[in-house]
Amino acid sequence: MKKISVSNLQYILNFPDKDTIYKDFSLFEAEKTLAFHRTIPEYLETPLLNLKELSKEFGVKNIFVKDESYRFGLNSFKALGGSYAIAKLISEKLNFKNDGIDFRYLSSDDVRNRVGEITFTTATDGNHGRGVAWASEKLGAKAVIYMPKGSAKSRIENIKKHGADVYVTDLNYDDTVRLACSEAQKNNWHIIQDTAWEGYDDIPTWIMQGYMTMCMEAIKQMRGEGVERPTHVFIQAGVGAMAGAVLGLLASIFGKNQPVTTIIEPTNAACIYESAKADNTKPHNVTGDLDTIMAGLACGEPNPIGWEILRRSASCFISCDDYVAANGMRILSNPVRNDKRIVAGESGAVGIGIMDLIRSEPYLTGLKKDLGVNESSTILIFNTEGATDPDNYKNIVWYGKYPDINR
Repeated sequence: MKKISVSNLQYILNFPDKDTIYKDFSLFEAEKTLAFHRTIPEYLETPLLNLKELSKEFGVKNIFVKDESYRFGLNSFKALGGSYAIAKLISEKLNFKNDGIDFRYLSSDDVRNRVGEITFTTATDGNHGRGVAWASEKLGAKAVIYMPKGSAKSRIENIKKHGADVYVTDLNYDDTVRLACSEAQKNNWHIIQDTAWEGYDDIPTWIMQGYMTMCMEAIKQMRGEGVERPTHVFIQAGVGAMAGAVLGLLASIFGKNQPVTTIIEPTNAACIYESAKADNTKPHNVTGDLDTIMAGLACGEPNPIGWEILRRSASCFISCDDYVAANGMRILSNPVRNDKRIVAGESGAVGIGIMDLIRSEPYLTGLKKDLGVNESSTILIFNTEGATDPDNYKNIVWYGKYPDINR
C-alpha cells in the first residue's frame, strides 16, 4: 500500500486482488434480492442520471449518479437492506425456502397470525432506522430505534412517523449499537444491524445483500444506455457494509475487468481508511465523538464482512474533511447547463466532491494519474440520500456553510 497525505485529504493506494469472487455477493444472490424488492408495492427503480455536461466540465467521458433519494419515498437507499433482512428473518421463522420471498405475502394477516408479536430494534443515525421502522410498519411488527447524540430532529421525526419508539442517547454511534444490542437481549427483540461481530453475521450479510439491488439496477441502467461497465466507482463508507456489498457484486460481475474503486470517509470517522493504514488483515476501530456533517458515515467500527471485501478489492481509500461533501452538495444542486438537478444529502454528495478535487487541484495530479481518471473514464457514483436534514441542506446549499477555505 502507498500512503499519502496532501492538504486536508489523505489517501492510500491499494493493489486489489481481482481473482477473488464473493459467493454471498454473487450475481445470483443479487438477482434474488432484486426479485424480492420488486414484490414491495412501493418498489420503483431509482433514476440513474447521466450528467453529460458535468462530465465535460470534469474532463471525463461519463458521470453516472444513481439517485437513491427516490427509494420507496424514504429519501435513502437504506430500506433495501433492512427490508430484506427482516423478510429473511421472518421467512426463517416460518421455515420458508430462501428463494422466492414475497413481501406482499409476508405482510398478510396469515403471516402476522403465524409469527405473532415481534419487535425489531436497531441503532441508527437516521436512514437505516427509518428503513427498519418502515419495513416493520408494513409487516405489522413493532420497531424500537436508538439514535446517537446530536441526531437531527428531522431524522428523528421521520422515524416516528412509521410508529416506532425512538430513543436519542448521549452516546456516539458505536456505543449506541452496543446499547441497542443490550436492550434486544433483555427484551427478546431482534436486532437488525448492518455491522457484524462474533456470533452475529447472518443478519448483517442479509442487509448487505439487500444493498446489492441498488448496484444491480445501476449496471442494468448503464447497459440500457449502451455502456457496458463503469471504469471507476467512487463510493462512501460508514461501517463499510454498503461499499462492501457493491464491490463484492462488481467483482462477481466483472472479475478482472472490475472498475477502479475508491472508498471515501470523513476524517473524524475514517475507520476503513485507518484499517487500510494499519496494513494488516484486521479492521481497525476509531473512537471519540466521530463529529462530521456526513452523519450516515459517522461510524468508528468497521463491519468485518465489508472490510474483508474492501481490503481485497478496493483500489484507494480516502479520508476527507466536511467541506468536500458540502461542495458536492452545491455542485449537484446547481447543475451545469442541461444536466438535471440532484438533491443530495451530506453522505450522498461526497463522491462528487472528491471528483471535483481530483479534477481541479494540482496537488492531486498524482492521485488522478494513479487512478487512471481521464477523458476515457466512465464514473459511477451513488447518491445514497437526499436532504434528510433539510435545515442543514439549506444552510450548506443556500448560505455556503462549510466552505472550502483552501480556494
